[in-house]
Amino acid sequence: MEALAAQLRICADGGANRIYDEMPKLLPDEDVVDVRNRYKPDVIKGDMDSIRTEVVNFYLGMGTKVQNESHDQDTTDLHKCVSYIRDSTPELQKSSLCILVAGAMGGRFDHEIGNINVLYRFSELRMVLLSDDCLIHLLPRTHHHEIHILPSVEGPHCGLIPIGMPTAKTTTTGLQWDLNDTEMRFGGLISTSNLTREKKITVRSDSDLIWTISIKKLE
Repeated sequence: MEALAAQLRICADGGANRIYDEMPKLLPDEDVVDVRNRYKPDVIKGDMDSIRTEVVNFYLGMGTKVQNESHDQDTTDLHKCVSYIRDSTPELQKSSLCILVAGAMGGRFDHEIGNINVLYRFSELRMVLLSDDCLIHLLPRTHHHEIHILPSVEGPHCGLIPIGMPTAKTTTTGLQWDLNDTEMRFGGLISTSNLTREKKITVRSDSDLIWTISIKKLE
């Protein structure tokens, strides 16, 4: 298994515990310290209320930068990490920036909603929330979106969800049940349990939408 080819690897507080604990289990025939060193984060950031002391000390010894922002209780750890990435990325590179957030879903509901809110707080950045079952990203209303599906990895189940405000008109192509200037809102119609019908999906809406699609399990 090769080291991840990311320009920057950053852990949100207790996420470092998971990297420390779980990566050696994926490579049981290799030396534990070697694995942990190869997959160490570049930065650990957050309010430091979840990370274990031995994990902090290990990664500090490996050269990881640890930033304690416990003074800031108005933003989530993910928000702090995304701010760091945005601020450390040169302006000319931000248009091609893609942030992948592993472990963003599947825990406490308020944490999940907080992570989805980060998509809206940084709507100018391309960010994907990943769980064991699906991926989620924001489709800003300012763009006409083309989503290219890789059927061997994702789909067919998908959804388009208006969080925060309703949409008066949403139009799609490439779905089993396409929308045609359709109104969506909580308390009314939202597009869940839809299916991808083509490899290219198009979405146009007058409101920001959450796009979610299932991820296929590796055999």
